[in-house]
Amino acid sequence: MKSNLRLQNDAKNATITENMTGLSTEPYKGTRDFYPEDMRVRDYIFSTWRRVVESYGYEAYDAPLLEPLDVYAAKSGQELVNEQTYQFTDRGDRRVAIRPELTPSVSRMIARKRQEVAFPARWYNIGQFMRYERPQRGREREFWQLNVDLFGVNGSRAEAEIIQLGDEVLKAFGADDKMYVIRINNRKVINFMMAHYLGLDTIQAQLMIKLFDRKGKIPHEAFRDQAIEIFGESAAPEGLKKIAELLAAKSMADLPEAIRESDAVREVQGLFTELEQAGVTNARFDITLMRGLDYYTGTVFEFFDTHPENNRALFGGGRYDGLVGLFGAEPVSAVGMAPGYSMTELFLESHKLLPKFSSSTDLYLVVLTDAEAGATKLARDLRREGVRVELDITERKVDKQLKTAIKKAIPYVIFVGETELKSKVYPLKRTVDGTEEKMSFERIVAAVLDRRGRVNKDEASSSDDDADFDV
Repeated sequence: MKSNLRLQNDAKNATITENMTGLSTEPYKGTRDFYPEDMRVRDYIFSTWRRVVESYGYEAYDAPLLEPLDVYAAKSGQELVNEQTYQFTDRGDRRVAIRPELTPSVSRMIARKRQEVAFPARWYNIGQFMRYERPQRGREREFWQLNVDLFGVNGSRAEAEIIQLGDEVLKAFGADDKMYVIRINNRKVINFMMAHYLGLDTIQAQLMIKLFDRKGKIPHEAFRDQAIEIFGESAAPEGLKKIAELLAAKSMADLPEAIRESDAVREVQGLFTELEQAGVTNARFDITLMRGLDYYTGTVFEFFDTHPENNRALFGGGRYDGLVGLFGAEPVSAVGMAPGYSMTELFLESHKLLPKFSSSTDLYLVVLTDAEAGATKLARDLRREGVRVELDITERKVDKQLKTAIKKAIPYVIFVGETELKSKVYPLKRTVDGTEEKMSFERIVAAVLDRRGRVNKDEASSSDDDADFDV
């Protein structure tokens, strides 16, 4: 019997060992690994976002990764809560969710310190989120985005500032007006259109808004059939005719008169005047733009890529005046937007706007025989001057050390031997083209920091990255 038990345990241990050795190297579905070369791109995008929004006076904040589920259930929409949130019951028997967005959280934060916050409040966050949805190009289950919100300003100037900010974010990456269009609508226009022009009741209007929101993602026949179902058989012929008139409108002037003369449309016209004065020239009115989240109360907008291989919405936002009041505080007007990392990366790749990047390390010390102690001190002294130094501690041959520096895309190499340590003059080699110059410690520090300053200013200078260096 002991023999049989031992055999069973051996088999169990063998299975465990097999499973351990067969672990997948792939990340969880809908997520991605960021290797150092990927982090260079991400850091570039994040730093550009941060630089632009801070130039407008926006200040950074953050919120917990977990929120009570009812924070999202209150206003974000049932699809987001029921189908897209990662939710669970914690050990205190509380129903919580990994944040799928940040607007409810920032609204909660504003409500919590409503009397202490100085308005207008300009806040931003670059954060990590998760949504359980079908992974596709540019859309993952784990994602990063820039959240920009302006609290405490009524009227179209707030929307104009946020849209102008989005425009300048894309311009900061080198984009021009031909690369994207800004589509604008207004929930007041939408509500007027649904109730007074199409004659829909509240439930029908909600269904039609969801249908319009999916218009570009489903076939024309499916859109028509679902519209007929919403209208009902008797009202469908007249309803479809009116929808056709709406879809044919390319500007506010083309809208049916009943909509064109409404106060809601005049509000949108005021926004376009503000944008024109701010120098934003590629904004367009789009009666079909809905923005699916339930909390929007006024202007909604989307930045849309015009590249034929990436013809899709990049990011969007809008006005959500009612959200802060849900937390028991006095209501505060609010406008926000949320550019996502993956869509920004695709936009830059599609338009060939991504610069080439080298390592964030400035200098690699190649150590010759018997120079380890001196090289260690040199590395320490360079770091104290602000130089980012990687010291080779492998005792490998010189050519292998040099190959490592080149493979890591580190821009400079210094060879450190007894002769260099005695003379305090070191050969500084540029790995991109192999040029070499002997320099003193002070000149090396100046040259390296000067290059880093130029790269930071230009987001990677082409002269340092265009050629390969052969060992």
